[in-house]
Amino acid sequence: MSTHAASSLEEIELAEHSDGRRLGVHWRSDGSVNFAVYSRNASAIDLVLFSPENPDREAARVRLTERVNRTWHVALRGVTPGWRYGYRVHGPWMPEWGFFFNADKLLLDPYATHIDGPSEAHPWMRGTAGKDFRRNRHDSGPVAPKGLIPPADEAFDWRGDTRPDRPLEDTVIYETHVKGFTQQMGGVPEHLRGSYAGLAHEAAIGHLNHLGVTAVQLLPVHQHLDDDFLRKRGLVNYWGYNTIGFFAPEARYAATENPVTEFKAMVRALHAAGIEVILDVVYNHTGEAGPDGPAINLRGFENLAYYRTRPKFPEQYVDYTGCGNTLNVPHAQALRLVLDSLRYWVEEMHVDGFRFDLGVTLGREPAAFNPQSAFFKAIAADPVLSQVKMIAEPWDLGRGGYQVGGFPSGWAELNGKYRDCLRRFWKGDSRMIGEFASRITGSEDLFHHNDRKPGASVNFITSHDGFPLHDLVSYNDKHNEANGEGNRDGDSHNLSWNHGVEGPTEDPEINALRERQCRNFLATLFLSQGAVFLLGGDEFGRTQGGNNNGYCQDNEISWFNWERSATFWKRREFVRRLGEFRRQHEVLRRRNFFTGETIAGRPVRDMAWFTPDGETVDSAYWNADLPGALSVVINRNAADHRHNGWRLKESDTLLLVFNARAESLDFRLPGGPDIVWEMVIDTTLPEGFADSGIHRSTYGKPVTVADRSLQAWVLKEGRFGHSQDSAPPA
Repeated sequence: MSTHAASSLEEIELAEHSDGRRLGVHWRSDGSVNFAVYSRNASAIDLVLFSPENPDREAARVRLTERVNRTWHVALRGVTPGWRYGYRVHGPWMPEWGFFFNADKLLLDPYATHIDGPSEAHPWMRGTAGKDFRRNRHDSGPVAPKGLIPPADEAFDWRGDTRPDRPLEDTVIYETHVKGFTQQMGGVPEHLRGSYAGLAHEAAIGHLNHLGVTAVQLLPVHQHLDDDFLRKRGLVNYWGYNTIGFFAPEARYAATENPVTEFKAMVRALHAAGIEVILDVVYNHTGEAGPDGPAINLRGFENLAYYRTRPKFPEQYVDYTGCGNTLNVPHAQALRLVLDSLRYWVEEMHVDGFRFDLGVTLGREPAAFNPQSAFFKAIAADPVLSQVKMIAEPWDLGRGGYQVGGFPSGWAELNGKYRDCLRRFWKGDSRMIGEFASRITGSEDLFHHNDRKPGASVNFITSHDGFPLHDLVSYNDKHNEANGEGNRDGDSHNLSWNHGVEGPTEDPEINALRERQCRNFLATLFLSQGAVFLLGGDEFGRTQGGNNNGYCQDNEISWFNWERSATFWKRREFVRRLGEFRRQHEVLRRRNFFTGETIAGRPVRDMAWFTPDGETVDSAYWNADLPGALSVVINRNAADHRHNGWRLKESDTLLLVFNARAESLDFRLPGGPDIVWEMVIDTTLPEGFADSGIHRSTYGKPVTVADRSLQAWVLKEGRFGHSQDSAPPA
């Protein structure tokens, strides 16, 4: 970070009338700096200052002299940007009462917007010594993360920045990692690769725009801690799900001295390209782990306020996350921390939404998930937060933790049932026809009951957590040996299929089938109702070599290998054209669920399902003990019409044909003699798209659909309606 001339200790003095209303560090109009932290049960708190000349050695300690409403605060004159700071909190060491005050530990300001990083756990940070919760007397000051006094004027020229503010049903989310995305991208200057500035570079944005991406979802960018057990293995917490700073952008992703300014410039550049920024945020736990983990900040300031503890054994944590602790969101102070952080990223950093890791944990009140919890009510009532995208990962590790479809109105969810259903369907599992139909039409069974719309379903096949798409069709089993955990980590239930050979093969038939399956997954994703969620790199065959848990792999296992983009250019082009096709056909981006009834007073139904024989699907077929094979006609509902700036076709009636069986099938296409269907998509083709006008249906002639493939047809002539919604007689 750039600094002004550093102060000397002689220039630092107490200012009058410090402010306890705002937590964190803030410059005041008189040139002084105000420091404020929360603690209910501390007996005293010292602010510790470190000069820029000697950042690892204490320069001064200042006792916080004011206390109002459990906020401790002090104001100083003479402090300049670039000084590092932390706190030492005095109080009782009584684990049996849930008190872990330990002034030997230098604590990080929970509201710090700039953190001296990178951060890694060190044995001296541990608050306890041994399983009997003895106090660890090691001074953590030399190794602890520290806050940085921000610039006095951190104004940023947003240049008229406006949010794209796209509806969820029109959204194509691209999940990626700030570093991994550009670390090996040739078009990005080497000194910018792996950084916020690298993601803002025209080469990176050009790739996103080429694909038609409307939003990037970034793996955690909050400052995080590298776990001690990973450090000992020579690994890091690459994904970043180990937050220690809810307000500070991760310093190691910055190519410049000021991560805050660089992050803002990235958001501004993405917005200028029409791309929203969604942050994957971790408010369910922190990097402090269990009571014997590192003492970074919250535990040392007020353990009982910030963490959930067992009522009869307050020295023990309730752990719904599998990470050692659970943030105590129902507590007013913890809830304030989360809400203040969210507002900061929206108002100051201009982000467009959030994906909440283990979102069920945030709604547990006190133990069971409650969609009317204080957290959800606070979001709904907030004039800022209620206006941005809120996407939940709708599960955690606690009892009743799988809550897909259970979140309140205003929320979208990662639809894990969609993911699992589509994987099983295209593997050829039996009894999937009914559920498949529900999933690709917006999962009305999950979301309609609480007045949500198809956009509440964020549909995905793959995400960072698991196999990328190329590995999903190449491996039956996980191969996580590089993580150093004996291949015990990562999910073993992947619903993957290697198609005959585990891993890479030279067999052309297997490779062709794998590639067709990738086209099946991608096409189904873009042809489904709801928001599209694409894992970054799936468009060009990114592989992790069978590792389905690359959380600790900051290397070629996780980084995007852009050389594969040239090899898999047909797949990349297929994804681009899928996005274009989706934009052209509003019927794929409905605001309301299908009804199967006539629409807008016309003799036309908005949706109709058919068997390969052209018969209307009945209850027996929905539950048939067979792999999936069916077709569906979907019409744009005139009542659902709205203009959004994208080109619309005059006719918006589509026929989608799916065959997940191991043999080709002849389908009789629905319609009468005046109906003409034109094929647009055929996943048996290497390019995935058929040449316009070449493949047209003839009334009464069956259409052959190859094994494990899908086709999409556009109505070119005639009108599909009541009297014509079945196939011609055999």
